[in-house]
Amino acid sequence: MKWTTRIVQGLLIVGFIMFGIMKLTGNAQQVVLFTEVFGYAKGFMYFVGACEVLGALGLAVGFRKPKITLFASLGFVLLMAGAVFSHLNAGQGMSDAAPAIILLILSLFVLIRSRLTINSV
Repeated sequence: MKWTTRIVQGLLIVGFIMFGIMKLTGNAQQVVLFTEVFGYAKGFMYFVGACEVLGALGLAVGFRKPKITLFASLGFVLLMAGAVFSHLNAGQGMSDAAPAIILLILSLFVLIRSRLTINSV
């Protein structure tokens, strides 16, 4: 089960770095999504992008320091819960919120497994 968690953790690292960089570079699609669809300020998009990149770095460091994995995955659970809420609140269906839901479930999996790992040590 340890390797399953590490593989999921690695996938989250790659995904969140890519999504975070898209937000930090001001990708046109992300700007439209945040400002016009969700109604958030453009600065909030940069904040979310920074949180995603820093959280991904936290998960990477978490391979060596398991407590950091716990905090980074908790941050991702909260971030993705907000993303799912934003999609549904904007009137988008479950199909538009599906990527955020999948990332939420994977982040929750890593959070639970890291919590169990820390408690067993």
